[in-house]
Order: sequence, then C-alpha cells, then structure tokens
Amino acid sequence: MAISSSSNTVRTSTYWIQIAFFSVVVLFNVCLNLQVLSVGLAYFSDPEWWKVHVWLVRGYSGLALLLLGLVFLSPFPKRVRGLTVSMPILLILQFSTIHLNLPLPLPLSVLHPLIGFSLFSASTTLVHRTQRFIFPKPDDESDVNLTKF
Repeated sequence: MAISSSSNTVRTSTYWIQIAFFSVVVLFNVCLNLQVLSVGLAYFSDPEWWKVHVWLVRGYSGLALLLLGLVFLSPFPKRVRGLTVSMPILLILQFSTIHLNLPLPLPLSVLHPLIGFSLFSASTTLVHRTQRFIFPKPDDESDVNLTKF
C-alpha cells in the first residue's frame, strides 16, 4: 500500500513538473513572438521599438535555462529534450552574431536572422511536442507512448 501511495506521489509531482515546463515553454514562445513583432515594428514603423526588442531578449533568455533544468527533472521524449537543449545554444549563437565583431569576409550579423528563425522554429515545435506529450488526444495516445523515450 505504501508503495502505491509513493508511486502516486511521484507520478503527481512528475505531472506538475511537466505542467510547469509546458507553461514556461508557452511563455518563452509568446516572448519570442513579441520579440519578432517588436523588431518588425522597429524596422518598418518606429525605431523606438528596438528598445523593446532588446529588453525582451534580455528578459526571456533566462527562461531557456529554467527549461533546461526542468526537462531533466521529469521524463520527456528525446525530441523534447533535444529541442530544449538547442534553445540555449541558439540563444548563445544569437548573442554572439550581434556582439562579436570578428574580421571575417562576411559579418556574423548576417546569420542573426537565420539563427532567430531556427530559434523560433525550435520553440514553436517544442510547444507542440510538449502539448502532445502531456495532453495526448485519445487517437494520438498510441503514437505519443511509442515515442515517449
């Protein structure tokens, strides 16, 4: 009986870690969408939006580290873990393309929007993959369980 109670407690805490992870993933994705919107507004409308763009990236970058910690506290599929690990790496590359001025034939800043697109794609895919894992549809349940680990 105690084993069953302990097992339920572990399952419950694992579920709440996964819910917290999903919530942070969604928040990260919303911030990333707002950042893309703000850079568009800065470029095409009002340069004052650039401050919002910079403020957002400095604010939500820490969420990638939080996600990195949470993804290893609970069982997640390899794909979810891989996408989570890629996000801090992409953010570091994103920062380096703007802040490093190396004597190269082509400035690193050219890669900035491409890495940003990769980050956007990884974040959006992570939202969908995590949602399908935590809240499987009845017809998707067999697919999710097969790719669980």
